[in-house]
Amino acid sequence: MQWIFFIFSTLLLFVTISGSQLESKVEDFFYKSTHTNNWAVLVCTSRFWFNYRHVANVLSIYQSIKRLGIPDSNIIMMLSDNIPCNARNPHPGEIYNYPELRENLYGLNVEVDYRGYEVSVENFIRVLTDQLPEGTPRSKRLLSDHQSNILIYMSGHGGDGFLKFQDHTELTSTEVADAVETMSKNQRYNEILFIVDSCQSASMYSEITSPNVISSASSLVGEDSLSYRRDDDIGVFVVDRYAYFAHRFLEDNLRGPDPLQSNASLTQFLTACTKEKCISTVGISTDNYRRSPDHVRAADFFGARKYHRVLTEEFEDGEQWQRLNVDLEKIKTNWKNLGIE
Repeated sequence: MQWIFFIFSTLLLFVTISGSQLESKVEDFFYKSTHTNNWAVLVCTSRFWFNYRHVANVLSIYQSIKRLGIPDSNIIMMLSDNIPCNARNPHPGEIYNYPELRENLYGLNVEVDYRGYEVSVENFIRVLTDQLPEGTPRSKRLLSDHQSNILIYMSGHGGDGFLKFQDHTELTSTEVADAVETMSKNQRYNEILFIVDSCQSASMYSEITSPNVISSASSLVGEDSLSYRRDDDIGVFVVDRYAYFAHRFLEDNLRGPDPLQSNASLTQFLTACTKEKCISTVGISTDNYRRSPDHVRAADFFGARKYHRVLTEEFEDGEQWQRLNVDLEKIKTNWKNLGIE
């Protein structure tokens, strides 16, 4: 009996040690995160009912990153049209990306920051560069810094070197490159994942030369980006191929007790929509990215956890403490003057 107990204990110890070594090797495989906060800018540039799928594309990514911890305060969402409340919608207030599941992407917890004609080329660039008018609400501003990882996802109609906004104006690849360069000079990001989901969308990152930017597109120049599922009840296609398989990758692979520690790499995400699935060729550019995406967790851009910074600054002289006490007394006096005890 003692021998059986000894053998069992030895095996248990071996398994424990092996598991710890495996976890250590996994941690060594992935780069240590170099950011302290996450932001996302999600943009649907299309109007009208027949572009239902473009809104669903954006909401699909939105639902995934919210589940993975990026709060609405750090998400700037721009929707050109209110498709859920469109008079043609047989399911008022709801929007789906898969006919059979009927999973509503537009619930009570959705926060849209820019609606309708607020979604413009000018406002998009102003959001990225933080050149918005004085008094702009915090919810409409990208308050990122040099330690921010930013996901930029855009869905709409495009062509070689441009993305249409509201079928009225166009965002050019030159404007994108200039905006990102301004962000770089003003230290508004640590790393950027820039994704465009439209026809010929690889052209939209062709002029970006700023550092620490990795880009992807649903199609190469000369290719169309294709829709995926049609809902006969709704009467339109409800999602595009790239967005659907990107959403499915995040939902299937970034799971578990701590999805942010998922072993799914950025490369695996970028190649999730294969030629067979997307039909178009997914574009990937790592020319301006200093790290190998093989060793970067996908969660570095699609998820967020709360970071705590310990204050180590010390007051070395009495004057600083004295000023602090004086300021507190002023605040208390102001409260009393307002009738607040």
